[in-house]
Amino acid sequence: MNLVIKQKLHDFNHKPFQKKDGNRASLFAEERMYLQPLPARHYEYAVLKVATVLYNYHISIDGQNYSVPFEYIKRKVDVRLTKSTVEVLCDNDRICSHKRLYGRPNQYSTVEAHMPPNHQKYMQWNGDRFRAWAAKIGTHAERVIEVFLTTNKVEQQGYKSCMALLKLADKYTQERLENACAKALTYTMRPNYKSISAILSTGQDKPENPTPKPIPQGFVRGADYYRTGGSGDVE
Repeated sequence: MNLVIKQKLHDFNHKPFQKKDGNRASLFAEERMYLQPLPARHYEYAVLKVATVLYNYHISIDGQNYSVPFEYIKRKVDVRLTKSTVEVLCDNDRICSHKRLYGRPNQYSTVEAHMPPNHQKYMQWNGDRFRAWAAKIGTHAERVIEVFLTTNKVEQQGYKSCMALLKLADKYTQERLENACAKALTYTMRPNYKSISAILSTGQDKPENPTPKPIPQGFVRGADYYRTGGSGDVE
């Protein structure tokens, strides 16, 4: 079939024009020197969308999340989506690009340079490292750290709270921090750093002083009382 198509294409290109001299092949030969080379990359179909950069310096597109330089928080940006790439533009300038995410929804593609400076300093840490540190303190501290790591859409946003909480052990001891976390969890399943710090600073983590047992009281009447039958008078 391909051989037949090739022959038919040759015949079609060499078929004389009806209203002027020449044919498609001769016209191509004349214009060939003016043609530009084909693009190095194949054309990719693209979809254009508009998104707002969220407070966590990410945009949400088709159920996936892509970071944008934090300076653009709250600004609207243009997004060009192809099969393989996500390009983010602002005022017609491309400010970043990502490899397009597929599969499980709500994944994050985060570039460290897009983070605010106070988030970047925690990049040498990760969630597993905080969990391991908390596990050495106790199960309740570990549960609180898990809350901090999963509350935000981006795990790194919880690193500052994790570090601050675990550092409380240096000030109050690991035992008191564990007790404070346990007490905070009795109030809410999602405690925060401020509530646990307040428990420690006010001493609420310490066991309450036991109520003193009453000292047995007795009235000692003396041997003479019982000798006289209780009248108190000695015969």
